[in-house]
Amino acid sequence: MSDLTKLTLKAVLDGLKARDFSSEEITRAFATNIEAANPALNAYVVQTTDKALDMARASDARLAKGEGGALEGAPLGIKDLFCTDGVQTTAGSNMLKGFVPPYESTVTANLWADGAVMLGKLNMDEFAMGSSNETSAFGPVRNPWKSKTSNAELTPGGSSGGSASAVAGDLCLAATASDTGGSIRQPAAFTGTVGIKPTYGRASRFGMVAFASSLDQAGPITKTVEDAAILLRSMCSFDPKDSTSLDVETPDWTASLGKGVKGLRIGVPREYVVDGMPAEIQALWDKGVEWLKAAGAEIVEISLPHTKYALPAYYIIAPAEASSNLARYDGMRFGHRATGAKSLTDLYETSRAEGFGTEVQRRLTIGAYVLSAGFYDAYYVRALKVRRRIAQDFDAVWDKVDAILTPSTPSAAFALGDKEIDPIQMYLNDIFTVTANLAGLPGISVPAGVDSGGLPLGLQVIGKALDEATVFQVADVLEQSAGFVAKPERWW
Repeated sequence: MSDLTKLTLKAVLDGLKARDFSSEEITRAFATNIEAANPALNAYVVQTTDKALDMARASDARLAKGEGGALEGAPLGIKDLFCTDGVQTTAGSNMLKGFVPPYESTVTANLWADGAVMLGKLNMDEFAMGSSNETSAFGPVRNPWKSKTSNAELTPGGSSGGSASAVAGDLCLAATASDTGGSIRQPAAFTGTVGIKPTYGRASRFGMVAFASSLDQAGPITKTVEDAAILLRSMCSFDPKDSTSLDVETPDWTASLGKGVKGLRIGVPREYVVDGMPAEIQALWDKGVEWLKAAGAEIVEISLPHTKYALPAYYIIAPAEASSNLARYDGMRFGHRATGAKSLTDLYETSRAEGFGTEVQRRLTIGAYVLSAGFYDAYYVRALKVRRRIAQDFDAVWDKVDAILTPSTPSAAFALGDKEIDPIQMYLNDIFTVTANLAGLPGISVPAGVDSGGLPLGLQVIGKALDEATVFQVADVLEQSAGFVAKPERWW
């Protein structure tokens, strides 16, 4: 076996069952990769090598007896948003530095029950607020990809930048991530990986550090569509500890792969053609349409008229929920406590000023403003009404189409520092992804091509609520048609 860390999750699971190699062997290989690459990529904030090797040996013992779960022996990376029993969890913030949870998130508990191995905790934008992984208290993550036309360090996207960078750089087989406005799909598109946000409520939010509770949803970033189907099944479950968890069966989504799209109707929303969209993005979208048409799908032009209001609505609702969720981090109840405060008010103010970074402070300020007595109706209530209209737009097209095809992002990965000075430019990165969060729908990003600089570009498939099966079906055809095999050239 040449390089185990380059294998897909499916290939590793098959190889482990066939005893071609051991979990300890591949775990050591990943640990070696992390040691070599992490100083440059900064994907991991905590490495749990000893714990991983213990878990790997336990998996090998189970596999030797012919036992083991669906992910037995597979080494994964965990976004630093998921609480892990006995392992530091910070959500990329100084506010939670040093916090070691005494309990496990439901998603990670599911993974360990299925036999997965934890390599460590992955870097992320602070409290998942960001689109470039530059707001992390641990410093920015770097994309393993570089443009052929420049030596600039590129963002892997955000907030799940560490997850995307680690998967693309072969620092884990696959990774957990979370998506509030595109934080799985945008990093996947920027790194040539696959990322799916399932239907809201599919995966439990218990033990995930909250950003915006009505939008947050866990999902995987993987190397292939098949790997995403495998990992998502283990991540999802009904959980009475999460009041928004859906009491529905978790299907075997790998059964959707290979079915093709003959007879399916694929919607192409005219509102997703935005001013200033690069010609390469439009060309890739057109190519995606042609691939699906050639595979037997019917292409239907549709209208989602309230799309243009999605970003403004999102950037009112998400900060409002964040200001409520993060109010608990005040130095008294939870989080960093400032020293030398002269009064209770001083303690609150100083603790939050020291604990939260600039972007989090910006969003908390916006959230507090739109929830304040004089502006609640004018901003927050109106944004909720717009959200309802966006959901109704989708409801109105599902009798005409089975899934929707759009670009994943308005550009390829940009250089670190490029958009930092202009928050609006940064927020525009979510233009194609936020609608799925606002409507609670499943969405997947599949790598489908490269730009003129050789950087990966993704196509997004959005499906009906709880119809991840069709999303995977369409994504599988896009993956086969695109034949995307490009890999980043090692520079670290």
